[in-house]
Amino acid sequence: METRKEEIIRVAAKLFKEKGYSAVTMRDLASAMGIKAASLYNHINSKQQILKEIIISLAEEFTQGLQKIQKSKKSNIDKLKDIVKLHVEISSKNTFGMASLNNDWMHLEEKLGYYLQLRADYEEELRSIIAEGVTKNEFVDDNIEVMLFSILSTLRSLYLWIPKKEDLNTEELSQQLSQVLINGINKKID
Repeated sequence: METRKEEIIRVAAKLFKEKGYSAVTMRDLASAMGIKAASLYNHINSKQQILKEIIISLAEEFTQGLQKIQKSKKSNIDKLKDIVKLHVEISSKNTFGMASLNNDWMHLEEKLGYYLQLRADYEEELRSIIAEGVTKNEFVDDNIEVMLFSILSTLRSLYLWIPKKEDLNTEELSQQLSQVLINGINKKID
């Protein structure tokens, strides 16, 4: 059962995606929920608190998922496949929140530094998986930064084109994305 605070955060995330964080007011949020703006403050302190809850919870979920993957004894290719799956699963459950994570993070106030550190650490962990994969001859010896950018750009934008989750087979999408992101689209000619 969703709490009132969770409902407020869910509705706010949807509004932030549709209008942008800066354009949404607490009055807009109250109106979308069919309540008076004053009632919102019984559950939440500010629009900033809502944004912080959305972004930080997602960033921490990604961080925890990556740390678990990184600790596994799997090959770097399998770790990368697990990272793709992590992104598909989180993004498919949180398309509106992912929009805030990608588009509104710069509006974080006191938590901006913390978020930027989580993001930098995440990128560094992913970079190290790719670099180790190159060293172990699992991945092509090419520009690691280009590989990192290509993978992250795709994964970070999943929320834009993931269909309604009822129609989504996350396992299938994860496999297809891994195929393209890890193996590429080059048809091997013997």
